Amino acid sequence: MSGADDSLFRSDGAEFHAGEDARGPWDPEALHGGAPAALIARAFERCDPRGGMRIARMSFELLRPIPFGPLTLHARMVRDGRRVQELAAELRAGEQQICRASALRVAEVPEGLPETPAQGRREEPMPGPEHASPVHFGLDGSDGRSFAAAMEMRALEDPHELGPARVWMRLGPALLDGEPASPLARLVATADFGNGISASLPFARFLFINADLAIHLHRPPRGEWIGLDARTLLDAGGSGLAECVVHDLDGPVGRSFQTLVVAPR
Repeated sequence: MSGADDSLFRSDGAEFHAGEDARGPWDPEALHGGAPAALIARAFERCDPRGGMRIARMSFELLRPIPFGPLTLHARMVRDGRRVQELAAELRAGEQQICRASALRVAEVPEGLPETPAQGRREEPMPGPEHASPVHFGLDGSDGRSFAAAMEMRALEDPHELGPARVWMRLGPALLDGEPASPLARLVATADFGNGISASLPFARFLFINADLAIHLHRPPRGEWIGLDARTLLDAGGSGLAECVVHDLDGPVGRSFQTLVVAPR
């Protein structure tokens, strides 16, 4: 197991402190959104867990750049129920709210249901990481430590080409105080790369920062490897959207969406 010094975050009482592996691509003094989103996913998993209930949807509104200073995180049950539960969380830097998140936990699909019609079946599994090529996806343009560098990445297509892409990722560092990330936290951390791997515009000339991250799951993820089949949609006068079919080694798990703020540098 990795030590606390090798973790994305370490705790100090009620506060969390990010390490260099959580650094993002857009601002050298800010975190990558996937790192704190994974920390929030961990809090959702531990918020009054209930047998027979699964997290089916999570959303994260990234209100401001997330700094390297002390952070506080609070998660709570908003609405309890036998079949549907609503959770909420907020991440703060001092008195400033910097990320607001929510989750929906629902009762598991029962056993013995009729087979899904062929036209309603999910996408085929992505070819596994053993069929992909190792790549360093460093949007930050740096050879130093960052969240992108903390990910082992394997691309199924040329990673230097703009447009849709399929990439496998495996988070290297522990998440908090030497504790490995759960499959759900790994999925959340990876899903925030959708806009980067499917970039439709050159990073050196344009910003395409995601203002949110929404994830819908039809089953719990399993294992360490998470795959993204990603594309970015842009229309002049509209808003940018990055969307992914999210996979683990057993096949599709769900979908993720990011609303993009697009501008010339």
